[in-house]
Amino acid sequence: MAAREIIKEVPQLIMHTYPLCKHTDMPEEMKQEAMELCVTAVEKYADNYEHAARMIKDSLDKKFSPPFQVVVGEAYAFSIIYQEKSLLYMYTGGNIAALIWRTVSGF
Repeated sequence: MAAREIIKEVPQLIMHTYPLCKHTDMPEEMKQEAMELCVTAVEKYADNYEHAARMIKDSLDKKFSPPFQVVVGEAYAFSIIYQEKSLLYMYTGGNIAALIWRTVSGF
């Protein structure tokens, strides 16, 4: 090793092989259902996040009544207004994030 050689450390990427819930205020039953739906949809539509989001939205709308909104993807930021007790932000399949929330249906 030369006297002026600098050793550069490469940070390790964290890859989760399990569903990781980052934030939620959903009731436990709804949270478990939503997380299972996200894992299933992302595995089924691994190459098409739009189809995965549609599958999650349709299933949640049928089970818990509309209007749910779903975003599935990688490397995005968000700022939303949502109905209380309806937000879920999670990671699945490594670095794929799923954001689920219910909008206010009427004022």
